[in-house]
Amino acid sequence: MSSQFPGPTSQSFISQRLRLHYVDWGKYDENGKAKPPLVLVHGGRDHARSWDWVAEQLRDDWHVVAMDHRGHGDSEWVSDGNYSSGDMVYDLAQFVHQLDVGPVTIVAHSMGGNVALRYAGTFPDMVEKLVAIEGLGPSPKRHEEMRATPYPERMAEWIEKKRAASGRTPRKYASIEDAYARMIEENSYLTERQARHLTIHGVNKNEDGTYSWKFDPHLNVWHVEDVADEFIQQTWNAISCPTLLLYGAESWASNPEGDGRLDHFRTARVIEFENAGHWLHHDQFDRFMATLHDFL
Repeated sequence: MSSQFPGPTSQSFISQRLRLHYVDWGKYDENGKAKPPLVLVHGGRDHARSWDWVAEQLRDDWHVVAMDHRGHGDSEWVSDGNYSSGDMVYDLAQFVHQLDVGPVTIVAHSMGGNVALRYAGTFPDMVEKLVAIEGLGPSPKRHEEMRATPYPERMAEWIEKKRAASGRTPRKYASIEDAYARMIEENSYLTERQARHLTIHGVNKNEDGTYSWKFDPHLNVWHVEDVADEFIQQTWNAISCPTLLLYGAESWASNPEGDGRLDHFRTARVIEFENAGHWLHHDQFDRFMATLHDFL
């Protein structure tokens, strides 16, 4: 962290009886004036400290807060292992409500982008501006492929996966170096510094001296069906704030400008990043920050 300022404080809030964690980079400037709120929302199997580099560059002008989703980071896991987008939208709504601020600006990634887009469509007056990094979920083509399998078969597969997950303990790594190697394997675009930071803040040390990722293993098994496409499209269309949809040219994610999903937005535009994958805010950090500064 910057030598001029300390790192963020660790805080918590309650949502649906769960204690959820967030980090706060400071509400007031050096003159005691409140800064405008900016909420950072991470993606699946990630954590709030993934945003540290972004927060460090924005903290002088913004009241930056970054939450850990339920089942992620230092937030509690749900008792039944079932995670739904609706519950996560509730968590974000509760987070903003308990902060007692708004409208807010939101920058979100992947699963967090999906949640933030739904929040912005549900509470359009509460969002000033929105940046969603690859947050629209599976492409229309992918949805068609999944639905080609009869629903009973998909339900049976989900039950088998949930049953297997219930007996699975978090994977253990003999050393933090082993966990770091797995992080690099997951995203080869990461620098050594980035990967170490993400690993250090993304693992717990077990009683036997091994290390495990903080996220709940049940997060690998999602529900068979989400809400209907028409309802998601209605939600996107209800977003009234300026919206930026960012995509990596080397990512698995489908660009909404080419697959038709952008047509369901009234105020959104798309920017694609060359030489970047799904974590484009890490892969092309300088360009991402320049784009973000211009947009904000």
